[in-house]
Amino acid sequence: MNTAHSGGVTVGKIITYLFLTLLTVIFIGPLLFILMNSFKGRFFISDAPFAFPVGQYFAGVTNYVQGLAATGFFSAFGWSAFITVFSVIIIVFFAAMTAYYITRVKTWWTNLIYLVLVFSMVVPFQMVMFPTVKIADSLGLANPLGMILLYLGFGAGLSVFIFSGFIKGIPVDVEEAAMIDGCGPLRNYFLVVLPMLKPVTITVSILMTMWVWNDYLLPYLVIGLSTPYKTIPVVVQQLVGSHGSNDMGAMMAMLVLAIIPIVVFYLFSQKYIIEGVVAGAVKG
Repeated sequence: MNTAHSGGVTVGKIITYLFLTLLTVIFIGPLLFILMNSFKGRFFISDAPFAFPVGQYFAGVTNYVQGLAATGFFSAFGWSAFITVFSVIIIVFFAAMTAYYITRVKTWWTNLIYLVLVFSMVVPFQMVMFPTVKIADSLGLANPLGMILLYLGFGAGLSVFIFSGFIKGIPVDVEEAAMIDGCGPLRNYFLVVLPMLKPVTITVSILMTMWVWNDYLLPYLVIGLSTPYKTIPVVVQQLVGSHGSNDMGAMMAMLVLAIIPIVVFYLFSQKYIIEGVVAGAVKG
C-alpha cells in the first residue's frame, strides 16, 4: 500500500513537472526567440529564424543602433512611462474609492453602477473604438493627459470589480470602531480601510501597468503617428514598412528594449498578483 502510494505520488510529480516545463517553454519561448533574433542580420531572420546568432548570422548591436536611430525610442519610452505611471495612479485612486462606496452603500443606483462597470469588462474594444476616437478628438484628448483619462475609463471596470471583491471581506466592525473613536468618513477610509487594501492595490497596479505599457491600439487611434507623444508600441510598429521593406532586425531589438522594463517589474511583483487575486476571489 505504501509503495503504491509512493509510486503514485512520484508519477504525479513527474507529470506536474513535465506540464510546468511545457508551459515554461510555451511562455518563455517567444521571448527567447525575439532576443535571439535581435542579434541577427535582418536578412537572416526570415531565412533562418531559429538559428542561433553565431558566425555569419551575428550582427552585434547593429539592430539596436539602427532601431534607436529610426524610432526615437527614448522619447517614446519617456511618454510611455509618463502615461503608464499616472494612469495606474489615477485608476487605483478612483477605483478603490468607488469600490468602497458602492460596496458599503447599498442602494439601487450603487448596484446599477457596479453592474455597468462589470458590463464594461465584456464589451469588446472594437465596438467602442470609433466613438472613443471621435469623442477624444472633439474634447482635445489626443495628448498624454487625455490618454490618462481614457485609460481611467477603460480600466475602471476590472479595477472596481477586483477592489469590490476584496472590500466585501473587510469586517464592518473595524470601521464602526473607528467611527466611535471620532473618525469621519474620509479619515475612516484613508486611515483604516486603505491600508488594508495593500495586497489588492498592488495586484491592480501590476495588471494595469502591464496593460497600459503594452497597449498599442488606443494610443495609435487617439494620438496617432503625427504627434511627438507616440508610445513604444506605436514607434515599434513604424518599423513595419510596405512591399516587404520591414526591418525585422531593428524591430526585434526595439521589442527587447520594450519588454525589459515590464519583465523586470513583473519579476519583482509577481507574488502579489496571486495573493491579491486569490484574496479578492475568496473574500468576494
